[in-house]
Amino acid sequence: MTEVLIAGGAVMGASVAFWLTRLDPALRVTVVEQDPTYATCSTALSAAGIRSQFTNEINVAISRFGIEFIRDFARWTGPQGGVPDLGLRENGYLFLTQTETGAVQLESLAAMQRSLGAGTEVLDRAGLAARFPWMQLDDVVAGAFGPRDEGFFDNMGLLSGLKNAARAAGAVWVTDRVTGFEREGDRILAAHLEKGGRRQADVFVNCAGPRAAGLMRSMGLDLPVEPRKRTIFVVDAPEARHPDAPLIIDPSGIWMRPEHGQWLAATVPATDGPCDEDDFVPQSNLWEDHVWPALYARAEGFGAARVIREWAGHYAYNRLDQNAIIGRNPQVPNLYHANGFSGHGLQQAPAVGRGIAEQIVHGDWVTLDLSPLGVQRVLDGQPFAEAAIV
Repeated sequence: MTEVLIAGGAVMGASVAFWLTRLDPALRVTVVEQDPTYATCSTALSAAGIRSQFTNEINVAISRFGIEFIRDFARWTGPQGGVPDLGLRENGYLFLTQTETGAVQLESLAAMQRSLGAGTEVLDRAGLAARFPWMQLDDVVAGAFGPRDEGFFDNMGLLSGLKNAARAAGAVWVTDRVTGFEREGDRILAAHLEKGGRRQADVFVNCAGPRAAGLMRSMGLDLPVEPRKRTIFVVDAPEARHPDAPLIIDPSGIWMRPEHGQWLAATVPATDGPCDEDDFVPQSNLWEDHVWPALYARAEGFGAARVIREWAGHYAYNRLDQNAIIGRNPQVPNLYHANGFSGHGLQQAPAVGRGIAEQIVHGDWVTLDLSPLGVQRVLDGQPFAEAAIV
C-alpha cells in the first residue's frame, strides 16, 4: 500500500489530503502539522480573499475553480466536512491606476480574464465615481473591478472542512514537525520528525509554507522561498461604513476592505525582506507612516479612524517570480511541492491540492495543466512572473 506523508497540515496540506483520499481511497495519507490550533499559520492570518484578477492565465484558471469550490463547498466536502457554508461575500476586488498606461494594461488583462470566464470590468474615473461615490478619485485614471466571483470568505472554515473530510476518508493528522528529509540519490527515504523520529513513506509532499526551504536545505537542495512579514490592521472608522466595498488595491501600496462594520488594511513595508520564522510582532509604525495617510486620502470618513487590533502573518514569498512552485521535483521524483504562493495560497488551495493529488495518483496533471508553475523553471532560473501580488 502506497503511503504519502504531507509536511504541513494547514489549508494546502489539508487540500492535498482531501483530494488524495477522494481520488484513491486505498492510499495511506499522513499529515504532519506541528500546531493543531494553527495560531501562526498563514491560513489563519490571511485576509481570506479570492479573485480572478491575476496577470497570467494559469492563476486565473486556478481561481475560476477556486470560486466554484468555495461557493459550493458543502457539496464538495459532504456532511463529513461539517462546514455547510463558507460565507462568501462577492464584494469584488478593485485595482486602481493613476496613469493612462496603467489603464491600457488593465484593459488588456481584463480581456484575458474575461476570456477565461471572469467578470472583470475596467471603469474610468466617472464610472468609478458613480459606483463608489464615497471614494476620492482626483488622482485616479481607471480601475479594474470584479463584480462577481471575487470577494472574501471563511478561511478557517475552508481548512476545517477539508481536514474533516480528509480525516473521515482515512487521512491521519499527526501533531509533530517535519525537521528534514532523508535522501539517498534521487529518492527521499524518510522524513525526520521532531518528536516522532524517522518516518518512512513512498511519497512526500512539502506543504510547509514559509518554512518550506528549510526542509530542502536538509537535503542540500535550494528553494527560493522565505517568510515575509505582513501586518494587518483592524480599523474602526464610524464615518466610513461601506459594507459593500470591494477590496481596494491602492496605487499608494496599501489595500483595504470592509470587515464586520470595520475595515482591514495593510501595506508592504518599504524595507520588505525575509524575517525570522518565529517573528510575528506587528509592525505598528506602518499605520501612522503609510496606511492611515493613504486611507485618509482615498476615502471619506477616515479622519477619525483608529486601530482596534493588529496582527502579523507570513507570506511564503517566492523570490524568483512571486508565483507558486508546485508539483513533482525532478531532482527527487517522490517529492512534490506546494510552496511559494506569495500571498495567494489560500484561494489557490482547492485547485492546487487537486492538481498535486492528480499528479501523484495519475502521474501527471489532469484537470488543469499546472506545468507553468512547476519546479523545473526554478531549477533553470527561469521566472514565470505574477505581477498582481497584493
